[in-house]
Amino acid sequence: MSDELKTVEPVKGAEVVEQPVNQTAAVTSSKVPWSPWFAVLYATLVFFSAQIFAGVIVYLYPLLRGWDQARATTWLDNSVVAQFFFVLFAEAMTFGAIWWFIRRRKASLSSIGWKHIRWFDLLYTLAGFAVYFIGYIIVLQVATHLFTGLNVDQKQELGFDNVVGGAGLILTFLSLVVLPPIVEETVFRGFVYTGLRNTLKPVSAALLTSFLFAAAHLEFGSGKPLLWVAALDTFTLSLVLCYLRQKTDSLWPGIFLHGLKNSIAFISLYILHVH
Repeated sequence: MSDELKTVEPVKGAEVVEQPVNQTAAVTSSKVPWSPWFAVLYATLVFFSAQIFAGVIVYLYPLLRGWDQARATTWLDNSVVAQFFFVLFAEAMTFGAIWWFIRRRKASLSSIGWKHIRWFDLLYTLAGFAVYFIGYIIVLQVATHLFTGLNVDQKQELGFDNVVGGAGLILTFLSLVVLPPIVEETVFRGFVYTGLRNTLKPVSAALLTSFLFAAAHLEFGSGKPLLWVAALDTFTLSLVLCYLRQKTDSLWPGIFLHGLKNSIAFISLYILHVH
């Protein structure tokens, strides 16, 4: 299908003339009823606040059971159920806050890319994964050449270190492969990127969105060195995801690509046990 659409513009006293309209330009010019910079601040506040509140909610369980500090900490750190509900609550509150804000501004989720799934979304997903994979290899090679002290073997803390049995695998799969792609694409490529396009060109909006997305994966406050290799990975991934959002005007190719990437990590870590 061509990327150009034909519109018919009547000209007074002359023949009707057909003029091409670029589809990408039409997508770019669409506006949403909120400030792009407020979108960045609101999304950042929601993203981190939801994790804090989710942690408090999950901690209520051992508190209500009357467990001592040591037992509660052990449960929170090692229980797959506790970690699943932490992710579930955090992602639900994040998505809910974005949905509430959009509704308050008299808009709909379709304005940030929640459209019907189309068959070619899967083609964009596969092509996007190939571009991301090659791009990340190049970015990593350049980064290790420029920064010789970069630790490329640094492990990302996923929080699911004691997964046992089928139920544990299912909860881990939902926590890592299903929920984050849906919510993170809604927040970053949907809410933030769409808002930034109000005033910035798509390239600038994609770079800023990707910078924020990478910063969110540095694992601030973990007590360990910042996870720069994960930031490089997610920055590269986000650039591809922003392109898919811009090209298709939909979040689905990005959600599928994000889920595919996380699925590969899930299979490697929890099915094949490759560390």
